[in-house]
Amino acid sequence: MVLGLVTSSVGQATTETSVTSIWDDPMISFYVVVGFLFVVVILVLMVALYMLQVLNYMVKQATKERSERLGIVYKEEPSFWSTIWNKSNDFIPIEKEKEIMLDHNYDGIRELDNHLPPWWTGLFYGSIVFAILYLIFYHVSDTLPLQLQEYETQMAQADEQARKLKASNPVAIIDETNVAIVTDPVALADGKTTFLSNCASCHRQDGGGDIGPNLTDDYWKNGGSIQNIFTVVRHGVQGTNMIAWEGFISPDKMQNVSSYILTLKGSNPENPKKPEGELYVPKEVSSDSTKVQASL
Repeated sequence: MVLGLVTSSVGQATTETSVTSIWDDPMISFYVVVGFLFVVVILVLMVALYMLQVLNYMVKQATKERSERLGIVYKEEPSFWSTIWNKSNDFIPIEKEKEIMLDHNYDGIRELDNHLPPWWTGLFYGSIVFAILYLIFYHVSDTLPLQLQEYETQMAQADEQARKLKASNPVAIIDETNVAIVTDPVALADGKTTFLSNCASCHRQDGGGDIGPNLTDDYWKNGGSIQNIFTVVRHGVQGTNMIAWEGFISPDKMQNVSSYILTLKGSNPENPKKPEGELYVPKEVSSDSTKVQASL
């Protein structure tokens, strides 16, 4: 049986992470301030550039008027950007084209012996130098690791961090392999709170089933063991309203709510939903798998 959620319902109970406002994160204020300062800097630069253009235009107009009063032919000086553009392309002035004109003549069409622009040749020679250095550092001397080596190193580091985390905080590493039924009243109370907040909208508060299946009988769609229930809660069920809660609630809370669901078995709610799935019969009955009766 599955634990469902109708996410589109207005006023529906929210998840654990959504209960906490995003503004409670201490880093949010920092990001807001940095973003505001970034926008202000951009606006200031735009205004400065605009004022610079206006000032440049006014200087040109004043110089032109002064030249006209003195009877001097005004010749506009090239702008900074046009100078950079001309130098990066090394254009040949029109009056000097005869010096680079070839002897070829095709129906009156003449050809100029233009060379490649400096920016293009710079990139070309730079790519050759980069390729040589890359070959030496990555393939000849093994000074720097290749992508596969980086991947293997990062995976080893992640495994080591996971091992340390599991040793220091076993609760954070709960999964299908080590999940167990909890009988602690505090943990079951936490599981009930999670159920009422996130699951009752589909399974009803008494677990009798609505959009989601009835959780109080012996019939289950995906198995009725603690491992089966935990898997459904964690990964969801594709093609149904049951979403994956991993990333929304912590592993210990998923264990608590899965254990609480087992306490609903045999509670006989009013007007329960008809059984769905297959009859689940536990392979082994141990003290840990005995139904937990919790008066929450």
